[in-house]
Amino acid sequence: MTTPPQRTIWRFIAVGIVNTVAGLTLIYSARALGFGEVAANATGYTIGFALSFGLNRQWTFRQSGYVLRHMLRFAVVMLLAWLVNLVVLLELLHLGLNAAIAQACTVPVYTLISYLGCRNWVFTKTAAAA
Repeated sequence: MTTPPQRTIWRFIAVGIVNTVAGLTLIYSARALGFGEVAANATGYTIGFALSFGLNRQWTFRQSGYVLRHMLRFAVVMLLAWLVNLVVLLELLHLGLNAAIAQACTVPVYTLISYLGCRNWVFTKTAAAA
């Protein structure tokens, strides 16, 4: 059963908010436990990736089966979204935009690419059957 696009976008955004709060909480907790910055960041992002994947797969796009195929495609989409996000960020910084504003401007870019990738490639009936 597929969820309509108008509902999936809001669910996707809700998962993103939950994921951001959980990821930052884990990063700050790991730092408080004595983890270094890189280890704390890696911990938060690894668990955040798993949380985002699970919630988007089960709740946002209502998919089952083919966990590994979905997870690999999800990883590819998230990497692509991050790379495009990085290119946009660097260009905005090159144009002289304030770093904090430039970072905020990249959030919609990352969100749109990751949503479209998930909706049209990761969590489709075609992906499950491939």
